[in-house]
Amino acid sequence: EVQLQASGGGSVQAGGSLKLSCVASGFSFDDYSIGWFRQVPGKEREGVACISSSDGSTDFDDSVKGRFTVSSNKSNNTAYLQMDELKPEDSATYYCAAVLVPCNHYDGWVNYYALDWWGKGTLVTVSS
Repeated sequence: EVQLQASGGGSVQAGGSLKLSCVASGFSFDDYSIGWFRQVPGKEREGVACISSSDGSTDFDDSVKGRFTVSSNKSNNTAYLQMDELKPEDSATYYCAAVLVPCNHYDGWVNYYALDWWGKGTLVTVSS
């Protein structure tokens, strides 16, 4: 019932751009935030960005702040992660997940994802 599917990854050179999409079903963007995470083999998963339709709040990890933006379209239940000025260290598998709190949650949002509401990732490779 609840599904999230990230797509739009690919291979780009440093300085390039990609726009990832997260198509969600089974829940309302008004009830859950959308968090973007990334992970590389052997490394910990890290939170990248968050967008909350409930209060309009967003959040970005310091490593991507100023380069990534988030948006959402309720009409097609899709969230977007626009990635500009990509760096090789941005290379990872990117995932989207439902988040249970607003992105400006006082205690942060990264640890408040819904365990079972996690989509398959899309691979981003940035070459130098």
